[in-house]
This record gives sequence, structure tokens and C-alpha cells, in this order.
Amino acid sequence: MNVCARCRSALPPATSLCACGFPNPMLATPSGKKSSTKIVLIVVLVLALPGILGIFAVLGIYGVRKYIASAKTAEARNGVAMIAKFTAERYEQTHRVCPSARNAVPPLASQISARKYMSTTSEWESDAGWACVGFAMTMPQYFQYRYEATETGFRAIARGDLDGDGKLSTFALRGQVVDGKLVIAPQIEEIDPEE
Repeated sequence: MNVCARCRSALPPATSLCACGFPNPMLATPSGKKSSTKIVLIVVLVLALPGILGIFAVLGIYGVRKYIASAKTAEARNGVAMIAKFTAERYEQTHRVCPSARNAVPPLASQISARKYMSTTSEWESDAGWACVGFAMTMPQYFQYRYEATETGFRAIARGDLDGDGKLSTFALRGQVVDGKLVIAPQIEEIDPEE
């Protein structure tokens, strides 16, 4: 007669559980189908695992790239918004739109192609347009900044080449004098933002 390993009570031969609920080890389960099904499932999982991990890796890399590109483009969005804000503040003081900046910073788009550019304070202060607006980048930048103006409006522009393929992304924000007030557009224009 069999004895339960848990409660040490006698197990009747025909029952699958003893009084405490512990399974009867003497009752053999048909091992052919269940164990072969488990083996097949384990083999399928082992064979499929590299493919599944590969898919997750690709999705992870794509997500990280999107996140990094989004973080970098935040510089351009913030930059043109700050240029617009400073221009509006200057307009309220003088009732005139600051003149266009003669120079973009940096001067060449190739200087920000898949890399950062560290501008100098003289690049911003020596240009009458930038000096009037009062905008300057003091940290390394991924984007080239421009400021174009007329007597009745302006356009703040950031252009970048984050992936270094020569195709530039553009972020622009416009402002227009309406009834004696400088009104800034509600949205930034974006062309190929992740280029």
C-alpha cells in the first residue's frame, strides 16, 4: 500500500489524491502525449526565441532613435519660440520689428550635419538683427538659426541635418503686425522634422 508523502496516510490504489490533496505518485499519467507535447512546445519556443528577441530588438532600436530625434528637435522648437518671444517683447518696447539678421548661425548648414556646433557670443552680438532680438545659443546646437524680417513681420527659422544625409529639416515660426500688435502664429511650421 502507498503512503502519502505529505500527510503519511495510506493511499487507496484507485484514487488520484489523498485526504490532504497531495497527488498519488503510484497513479501513472499517460506520459506519451503530454510529455511529447511539452517537448514540442519547448523546442518551438527555443527555436522561435531568437526571432522574437530580434523583433523586440528592432522595435527597441527604432523607439530609441525616435526618442533621440524627438529630443534633438526640441532644441529647434524651443529656439524658434524663444526668437519669436524676444522679437515680440522688443516690438512692445520700440513699436518696430527688429531688422533681419544678416548671418545665419552657424553660417554653413554643413557645420551642423550630424553633429553639434558651438557658436560664439560674437556671432550673435556682431549682427544687428540678432543683437536687436537678443537671442543667442550658449550651448552646443544641432540647428542653424535664421531671422528674417520686414517692417510688418518676421520669420524665425531653425534648419538641421540630424542624420547627416544632406537633406535639411526646417522649423519656422512667423509673426505679423496686426492692428499695432505683433501677433505670433499659433503653430510652428515643420518640414521633415527628423531629417
